[in-house]
Amino acid sequence: MAAPKENFLRLMKNDNPKWLGDPWSCFCGNPVTLDAVWPSTKQPGEGEMQVKDAFGVVKNRPVTPNGGRTGGTPDTSGDKKLVKDIAHWKDFVIFPDLSGLDWTGPEKSCAEADRENFLLMAGTYMGMFEYSHYVMGFEDALVNYLTEPDHMFDLLSAYTDWKIKCAELIIDHMKPDILHSHDDWGNKQNLFLPPEVWRETLKPQYKKFYGYVKSRGVMVQHHNDSVSDLLIEDMTDLGIDMWQGPIAQNDIKGCMEKAAGRICLMGGFDMQKIDFYPADEKKIREEVRRVIDTYVPLGNFIPCVPNIVPIYPDVEKIINDELNKYGAEYAAKHF
Repeated sequence: MAAPKENFLRLMKNDNPKWLGDPWSCFCGNPVTLDAVWPSTKQPGEGEMQVKDAFGVVKNRPVTPNGGRTGGTPDTSGDKKLVKDIAHWKDFVIFPDLSGLDWTGPEKSCAEADRENFLLMAGTYMGMFEYSHYVMGFEDALVNYLTEPDHMFDLLSAYTDWKIKCAELIIDHMKPDILHSHDDWGNKQNLFLPPEVWRETLKPQYKKFYGYVKSRGVMVQHHNDSVSDLLIEDMTDLGIDMWQGPIAQNDIKGCMEKAAGRICLMGGFDMQKIDFYPADEKKIREEVRRVIDTYVPLGNFIPCVPNIVPIYPDVEKIINDELNKYGAEYAAKHF
């Protein structure tokens, strides 16, 4: 049987893969991120945990019953909002100093990784759109994209230049195969921005950012678990190797036809139907089989939880079990 690294690359390229299964099992543990060298400051909140990051952004992580896990959401209420006037964003924004970071831990972890059999992934989070609404709030960000595009472009350009410096350090110290880059561009119904606004403000930033990453010989995995099928050809223009996160509400078949093998889609599950407590094992296994049977035959597709991991651990266990069991059956018949 092919090593996990080799098989993942075969799945990406539709090149005679040997098996299907939990896609994250093909990587050396969890993605190594800047968080390992750059800890946030935890602040207790009422019924939740608050974290202030190096930018000064306060994030809430609600305590979820029954062992559920949620991502952090920015709190821009009151005086927590950082950018109070986009025309004077330079008065409010400070990009954290990247010098003097201690890379000893990440370098040791990467040096000990089994690079022959597994892929090494490094992560960079808070993408360009997410950064904009993290520092000024969602409503202000959406208004400013439409009414103050020049100032928003300038802010995003400065942030992108800072992100490129981060990528340079990550690649120099970790030497990853893949960079996991995180930026949600929409919700379950539509994009947050009109496509033409996205192309004028965000696409040039990603052209710079991903252009640098690719120039260093590192693949790009872009996480975006939202409806973004209108941007599939833009994603291929940007050199994205994997769109990780296409939710079921996208025209996934249409995306794969338009992309014509230039990008791998990694997602497909309709989590709003199965990610509950207690877990409904029958529905979960049916959803896994639906995704495999519907999309894998089209090629360049990897079944995956769009939001990376389910909210509830029991759901994750069943998904991975069915991916491995039914994935093996499917592979034996079709690969």
